[in-house]
Amino acid sequence: MAGDREEEPTAMGGDKLILRGMQFHGFHGVKQEEKKLGQKFVIDVDAWMDLAAAGDSDDISHTVSYTDIYRIVKGIVEGPSHNLLESVAQSIANSTLLKFPQISSVRVKVEKPHVAVQGVVDYLGVEILRCRKA
Repeated sequence: MAGDREEEPTAMGGDKLILRGMQFHGFHGVKQEEKKLGQKFVIDVDAWMDLAAAGDSDDISHTVSYTDIYRIVKGIVEGPSHNLLESVAQSIANSTLLKFPQISSVRVKVEKPHVAVQGVVDYLGVEILRCRKA
C-alpha cells in the first residue's frame, strides 16, 4: 500500500493533518533491556489530504479525525515489540494509508529520547515519507 519515497508532496496543494509530540511507552529496540523495561517514544505524523471540503463545510465527515490517527499510532507504539524504529514508522505509515484512502501521503517521525550513547543528544530517531501508489 505504501509507495515510493518522494520529496514533500506539495503538488497536492500542501493540505495536511498534523499530529506533533505524541508520547508513548513502548518496548522497541534491539537490546534485551529495551524489550523488557521499555522506554518513551515521541511520534510526529503529517498526513496529506485535500482539506478544502472540510474547510468549506465545517463537517467532520469531510476529513479524517486526528483521534483516529492517534489511535493507530498508540496501538503500534504500545503494541508488540519491533527491533527497529524503521519498522515502527513503517507500520504507522502503512496502517494510516490502508485505513484512510483519502490520505495520499504520510510522514512519520519516531524519536527515542532516552538512548545509551556516549555523548549528549536530544534524541535519536527516524523519519519516513510514504506516498500512495497511483
